[in-house]
Amino acid sequence: MKRSSFETICDGATLRGELFLPESADRVTVVPLCHGIPREKPREGDAGYLPLARQLTEEGFGSLIFNFRGCGISEGNFDMAGWGRDLETVVKSLCAMSFVERVVPWGFSGGAAAAVWAGAHTEKIAAVALFACPAEFTTIRAVPAGSALVEYFRTVGIVRDPDFPPDADEWLAGFERINPVQHIPMISPRPVLIVHGTADETVPVEHARKLMQAAREPKTLEILENAPHRLRVWPQALETALSWLKNLQ
Repeated sequence: MKRSSFETICDGATLRGELFLPESADRVTVVPLCHGIPREKPREGDAGYLPLARQLTEEGFGSLIFNFRGCGISEGNFDMAGWGRDLETVVKSLCAMSFVERVVPWGFSGGAAAAVWAGAHTEKIAAVALFACPAEFTTIRAVPAGSALVEYFRTVGIVRDPDFPPDADEWLAGFERINPVQHIPMISPRPVLIVHGTADETVPVEHARKLMQAAREPKTLEILENAPHRLRVWPQALETALSWLKNLQ
């Protein structure tokens, strides 16, 4: 497995990550792994997406572990509307590399919402895999003012600058602009995979059914009994996505 650093810039913020490639492949499908919205500081001992990146390279795919703005080693402050633009920029940067045959984002929760938006706004994306994706941010809508949520994310560490955002309510409206159930029809005719667990207490499984209803063909829905929100640690979910990826070849 070959590993190299990755950087690109979106809206003035440097996005950083690590690219993983099989040892012997001239052109590969690269899968950007799009993390969710952090609700707490990183857990000690959590390997994150590295095991999945390794698994993908063993199957002959390339993969990219990167941080959206405000998270991890990337610059900036968390902004949901900005995450969609981040992924669009990441995809365009990957497509400019000679060894990249196509790009298939694999999104998790909030990262999946960003993947829907990016898939709807750039044809450079060949297909999209969505794990525990919200159909819409209904709980966010219940927040009376964006400032309360900003302060929460400040304690998590993904809103970093003291003067960000300039307008808290406008920042909050960014969640509505992403709105996956509105954008998912625009991904067609490129394939979409939707995977959700019945034991997801963060994003109820009904969100997956709403997305499936809104999406156009080709689309696939997999509901996994007793699977939790963190599907990246659920073997059946990973097997489902890997099988789907192989069928895209």
